[in-house]
Amino acid sequence: MSVIEIIKGKQGTIVDVRTPMEFSGGNAEGSINIPLQELDKRIEELKSLKQPLVLCCASGGRSGQATQFLKQQGIECFNGGSWLDVNYYQTQTA
Repeated sequence: MSVIEIIKGKQGTIVDVRTPMEFSGGNAEGSINIPLQELDKRIEELKSLKQPLVLCCASGGRSGQATQFLKQQGIECFNGGSWLDVNYYQTQTA
């Protein structure tokens, strides 16, 4: 299953790894904000979320770092890239 299919089908949880200030300026519908620098402290919370996780940020760089880190922790996740792309895919019909 592709990351786009996961987003369209609401198969997992969207996690935005931007700062709270960036997140408050706009975000993908239904996403939760866990900043990149807090991931290591919030592993148990992340493991409890509906998986797979789709990680997003402003451009895909931080979500790429987060994806690598979380996969090493045994969490099923994908880099969704920009939150704007994730938001766009959510509006498409599955």
